[in-house]
Amino acid sequence: MDVPFLSLHDVNARLADELKAAAARVIDSGWYILGEELAGFEREFAAWCGTRHAVGTGNGLDALCLVLRAWREMGALVEGDEVIVPANTFIASFLAITENGLRPVPVEPDPLTFNIDPARVEAAIGPRTRVIMPVHLYGQLADMDALAEIAGRRGLLLLEDAAQAHGAIRHGKRAGSFGHAAAFSFFPTKNLGALGDGGAVVTDDERLAACVSALRNYGSEVKYHHPMRGINSRLDEIQAAMLRVKLRYLDADTARRRAIAAQYRDGIAHPGIVLPHVRNEEAHVWHLFVIRSPWRDALQRYLRTLGVQTQVHYPVPPHQQAAYPELADLALPITDRLHAEVLSLPMSPTLTDAQVQRVIAACRSFAEAA
Repeated sequence: MDVPFLSLHDVNARLADELKAAAARVIDSGWYILGEELAGFEREFAAWCGTRHAVGTGNGLDALCLVLRAWREMGALVEGDEVIVPANTFIASFLAITENGLRPVPVEPDPLTFNIDPARVEAAIGPRTRVIMPVHLYGQLADMDALAEIAGRRGLLLLEDAAQAHGAIRHGKRAGSFGHAAAFSFFPTKNLGALGDGGAVVTDDERLAACVSALRNYGSEVKYHHPMRGINSRLDEIQAAMLRVKLRYLDADTARRRAIAAQYRDGIAHPGIVLPHVRNEEAHVWHLFVIRSPWRDALQRYLRTLGVQTQVHYPVPPHQQAAYPELADLALPITDRLHAEVLSLPMSPTLTDAQVQRVIAACRSFAEAA
């Protein structure tokens, strides 16, 4: 039997009785949008992140979009302002920027951690720069100490794209509590995943939270009164109920992910495989375990023959996507190389030690095959 990259069936089967009971509770309530389950999840998730507010949204992209949109409504941003963003990220980070009439400024990563390089961030700041948007890629916190210092000194807003980093910790603080605001995704494959789409904004800024809350609900704070042109992006009651169940198990799942990552890091040895670099163990929650290899495609094919499922996150960087022709001529060699070499190994709290050892053995045997 194959070693799955991620089995959502197995992830959710462990909690099936609790999830079904939560769904039944919502069904029986007769209230399915903006009700008690969402209010409860928002309180619990904000407390877990260490922030004053959480606002549930329809998905993670909307969470990013709504923060930037709220800052525009509040006068902190205007059309054409620039947002510094990692060059090597999922396209959603760019889409949130351009959707708001803002300009993405891609910055190269640290090739060891895959996260945005603070020194390059400083060099990229120009007269129209207003926001730094670090992405905690693959589950490892960006260097938030350095980025917060730059943002504070230069008078910039700091927006964490924490879609992959639920629970990553540094100096006792969790992802989402370092910047002026943060956006999370609860896509089913995330470390805290719903059984459908979902997202949230977290912040200590009461005014920002209120603005995002109104914008997600057609721009309305009072029913049928719309002082802003909002959208419909509300985390529904069923998904909020699912997330309330799963949040209770997230710390234990993170511990298991770290144990699997430790086995991989101790066991995989190959001159053509570069293991992920970790600056601080607590700062990584291992949403993905991403290796690098100049023989990435051959390695992926080889592992497939041994029944080990892998994925590439991501094969094409945003600046090379047809959606952004204006960025096509940018010289981003580190990003281009990473996207050509990265390969994600199986990672899930439901992987058994035997499956993990099978992945390790397969990677090690590639040394012989190569």
